[in-house]
Amino acid sequence: MKNEAAFQKQLVKIGEKLAELRKKKGYASHETFAYDHDLSRVQYWRIERGKSNITLRTLCNLLEIHGTELKDFFNSLPKS
Repeated sequence: MKNEAAFQKQLVKIGEKLAELRKKKGYASHETFAYDHDLSRVQYWRIERGKSNITLRTLCNLLEIHGTELKDFFNSLPKS
């Protein structure tokens, strides 16, 4: 993306959606979720906060944990 601010907004939206999916699974804490799924707690926290440029591989792994398809995930993100 040409605009860094727009890119950061997208990362935040992705992180917020992942946090929403985590909470739907019954995890109040990102730490417990990360521990239960053998993820780095710090890295997962950074992803949820939009502070990490998540790779497609990582996103696909997280969506597999949540039982969500990539297209469904992106279709559920806020549009603006």
